[in-house]
Amino acid sequence: MDALISVIIPVYRVEAYLRRCMDSVLAQTYRNMEIILVDDGSDDGCPAICDEYAGQDERVKVIHQKNAGLSGARNAGIEMAQGRYLAFVDSDDYLASDFLEQLYRACVDTDSDMSVCRWEYVKGEAIPEKGSRETKVFTGRQMMANLYIPDGAYFVVAWNKLYKRELFETIRYPLGRIHEDEATTYRIYHQVKQAAYVDASLYGYFVTPSSITRGFNPKRLDWVKAGAERIDFLEEQGYGELMVSALQAFADGSIDIYFGMKDELPGSEEEQRWIRKLIRQGLSRVKPYGRFPLRTEIGYRMFLGCPGIYRKLLERVKSENGKQ
Repeated sequence: MDALISVIIPVYRVEAYLRRCMDSVLAQTYRNMEIILVDDGSDDGCPAICDEYAGQDERVKVIHQKNAGLSGARNAGIEMAQGRYLAFVDSDDYLASDFLEQLYRACVDTDSDMSVCRWEYVKGEAIPEKGSRETKVFTGRQMMANLYIPDGAYFVVAWNKLYKRELFETIRYPLGRIHEDEATTYRIYHQVKQAAYVDASLYGYFVTPSSITRGFNPKRLDWVKAGAERIDFLEEQGYGELMVSALQAFADGSIDIYFGMKDELPGSEEEQRWIRKLIRQGLSRVKPYGRFPLRTEIGYRMFLGCPGIYRKLLERVKSENGKQ
């Protein structure tokens, strides 16, 4: 018999989208699942919608709790889950009908600890069918390296994946932080012996104007914290071959956040100094593992010496590239 899959869905102020999400989950071709709706103190019509679905299908379970944030909601779902596998779905997103089927078969057929698929930005339309639908197999170490490839976003986020439950025996999402997957997924990969990647777009990431990680938000500093923690982890656990890529990705992302804070968060001078300190440390920290590309290193040094000039040059380069 196919294994039970626990689908964990945090719910908070998504009254307009929750039914679409739930209908896509209930329409899955894979039927042996439990659906755990975690009402995270939502103050709209979501609690009643959750209870409505629970009354219609015995596979649906509901947790009503005080607001604990996305991490707290996911953690509550993990604690309740009975499945052999776990999947996370954000409550304004939606799934292709074979999302669970494809990811489950990939795990079973390749004897993998987890599986991953492509995702697409959507605005309510059917999820575009992209990819070869072929399955590739990676070691956990290769999955860690995939965080730094051009399509690395597929490998960072929590919700386009299927996990064996034991991967979460000692791991939970950090409370009170956004970019919680940036702080967690790499720790999961460290435990993985083998993972499967399904080259098919099976998850629709719904784009809304109020998406928490879009635009500048002071809590974007959580990304910097997560990135710094990941670099420490990589170094401590012996992933030396990834350090140059990791430090470069961290510096690039941190510089964007630095300018966001500078422009939109008066009084954040201490945080800005902290970001510059981390980038300065990265320039020396990279030495045992290799070097940044020369142009990149010059850019970082210019940023540290005169952020304003660096920014003007960066904007000029972007403008010129856009005209090409």
